[in-house]
Amino acid sequence: ISQARVNMHIKAVAAQGKPDTPELRAAVKDELINREIIAQEAAAQGLDKQPDILSQFEFARQTVLVNAFLQNYIKNHPIGEDTIKQEYENIKQLMGSKEYNSRHILVKDENEAKSILAQLKKGAKFEDLAKKNSLDMGSRDKGGSLGWALPSNFMQSFAEALVGLKKGGISAPVKSDAGWHLIKQEDVRDFKFPSYRDVKGNIMQRLQQQSIQKYVAEMRTKAKVE
Repeated sequence: ISQARVNMHIKAVAAQGKPDTPELRAAVKDELINREIIAQEAAAQGLDKQPDILSQFEFARQTVLVNAFLQNYIKNHPIGEDTIKQEYENIKQLMGSKEYNSRHILVKDENEAKSILAQLKKGAKFEDLAKKNSLDMGSRDKGGSLGWALPSNFMQSFAEALVGLKKGGISAPVKSDAGWHLIKQEDVRDFKFPSYRDVKGNIMQRLQQQSIQKYVAEMRTKAKVE
C-alpha cells in the first residue's frame, strides 16, 4: 500500500472535518490493509473476471476521468472577478427591489374565474373561495396564500398582474400554463438583496457549470455518437 494512497484517503477524511492525527492515520492504514486483503482474495476467487464486475471497473474508471477532466477544466478556465460581479448585477436587477405577499385562486377556465371574481366583488372572502375552489393544493388550505416572494419567482403573466395591483387589490382573471388565476396583493415591502460577498461563491459555481455545459455541448457536436 503506497504512501500516496494513504495520503489520499487521509485527505478525503480530513475534508469531512476530521483532524489529521496519528490516531486517524493509524485507522486509515488499518482500513486500507483490510481492503487490500479482501481485494486480493476477491481476485483469487476470480471475481474480477466476472462481466458485471468488469462493467463496474469501467464505470469507476470513467468516473475518475470525468472528475479529473472537470477539475482540470475549471483550473484552466477560471471565472474572472469582473464576470462574477456583472452576473451579480444582472441577477440583482432581475429580482427587483420589492417582494410581495399574495394570495391566488387557480381554476381551469376563464368563465369560472369570472364567476368567482363576481362573488368577490359582492363581498365574499378571498380566503374562503380559495379553500373552496382553488386547484393549487399547495396554497388552497391556506386560503390561497403564497407568502412573501419576488415577482421573478412567478410566471411572467402572474408577476405582471401582481406588480400592477395596489395593496388589497384583486386582479382580473390571469392566464398561465397552469390555468386561470385570481390574484390578491396582500402587502409589499423592500427586498434586500444579499451582498456580493455572501453569494459570490454560488454565482461562480453556476458560471463554471454553465461554461462546462457549453464546452460539453461543443464536444458532442464533434463526436460520433452511434
